[in-house]
Amino acid sequence: MRDIPGAWRRTAAGAGLIGADGSIRPTIFAEMSALAAKTGAINLGQGFPDEDGPGEVLEAARAAISAGVNQYPPGRGLPDLLTAIAEHQQRFYGLIVDPGSEVLVTAGATEALAAALLALVDDEDDEVVVFEPYYDSYAAIVALSGARLVTVPLSWPEFQPDLDELRAAFTERTRVILVNDPHNPTGAVFAPEVQAEVVRLAHLHDAVIITDEVYEHLAFDAPHVPIATLPGAYERTLTISSGGKTFSTTGWKIGWITGPAPLIDAVLAVKQFLTYVNGAPFQPAIAVGLRLSDEFFRSIADTLRAKRDILGAGLRAAGFETSVSSGGYFTVADAGPLGASDAADFCRELPHRAGVVAIPLTAFASTSGRDRYATLVRFAACKKVGVLEDAASRLAALRG
Repeated sequence: MRDIPGAWRRTAAGAGLIGADGSIRPTIFAEMSALAAKTGAINLGQGFPDEDGPGEVLEAARAAISAGVNQYPPGRGLPDLLTAIAEHQQRFYGLIVDPGSEVLVTAGATEALAAALLALVDDEDDEVVVFEPYYDSYAAIVALSGARLVTVPLSWPEFQPDLDELRAAFTERTRVILVNDPHNPTGAVFAPEVQAEVVRLAHLHDAVIITDEVYEHLAFDAPHVPIATLPGAYERTLTISSGGKTFSTTGWKIGWITGPAPLIDAVLAVKQFLTYVNGAPFQPAIAVGLRLSDEFFRSIADTLRAKRDILGAGLRAAGFETSVSSGGYFTVADAGPLGASDAADFCRELPHRAGVVAIPLTAFASTSGRDRYATLVRFAACKKVGVLEDAASRLAALRG
C-alpha cells in the first residue's frame, strides 16, 4: 500500500511524533501513563483532578439527562449557557459580551483553539506566535492549519519572556499570537508589561490575539486579568476558557470562546464542521457552575495553592530546585541537582526509582528549543492531599 498523505502527517510532525524512520510515536503523556499503570507509580504527569467537582454542578447534569436534554443542542450552544458565560465575563472582568453573537460553546478549549486557528490562518506564509514551552496541542494545530509556528522562549525560573525577543518574533506575516495565561506547563502568570506589549504588537502588525484562559480561576497571587480587558484589545481578541479545570469536570469537554461577533462567526463557520455540537446535558450543568458564589471561586484557588505548596515542599526536600507556580495545576522542577542531564530519560527512570510519574518539559518545546529546558520536569498538583503527601514521601528516596 502506498504511503498515505494528508494533514495527519503535518499534525504529527508539528507535535514531534514522527520518528527518524517516519513512524508515528506515542505521545510522552501516553508513554508515562502506561508506565504509571505498569509500575504502580503515582501519576503526577497528566493534568486531571482525582476528585469530583461541586455537587450542584454534578446534580444539574443528572437532572438535565432525566429531563431529556439528550439531543443536539443549538449550534452556538444552549441559550442558558451562552447567557451564563456572558454573565461570568461581566461579573469577574467587567466585559460586556452579547450572548447571542459574541459567545460560542465548543468541545472543550482544545476545539475552540483548533477552530479559531483554522478560521484565521490562510496559508503556509502565515505565522502564529506562541510562548515556549507551550501546551502540546498548539504546535499540532498550527501544523494542521499549514501555518508556521514562531516561538518566544520563557526563561527559568520566572518563565517570563524577554520583550525584545517578543518584538522580534512579530513580522508582516504574523496572523495570530496565542497566549496561555495562567500558563501550562510552567504555572506562570504573565506580567502586566508583557500583556501590554502583546496588545501593542498585535495592533502594530494587525494580528489577532487568541487567549487560552482555562486556569483563569486558579490564579494564586492576584485575580486573573484577561488580555481582552486591556485598552484596545477586545476588538482583536478571542478569549477561550472551559469548565473542565474550574469545576473538575475535564471529561465533559465543555468549553467556550468569546469575542467580537465577526471573529466568532468565523470560528463558528469552522466549528460547525468539526464536532457540530457537543455535551447537551453538561451545558446546563456548567451554567449552574458559572453562577456559583464568589466563595466557591475563591476556595478552589485556595485549595490548589495549598496543594502546590505541599508538592513544592516535597520536591525541594527530594533535592529538586523548583519554580513557584503562580496559577494552574503544575509545578516545574529542575532535576539537574539530582544528576539529570536529560529530562525525558529522568522521567522514564523516575517511576522505578521513586514510584512517581512526571513529564519532561522538553515535551512542550520545539526541537530547536529543547536544550533550554533539558533538565526541567513538570509535576501536577491537582490531586488529593493524601496522594501528594505520598508522592512527596516517595520522592524522598531520590536523596538516597
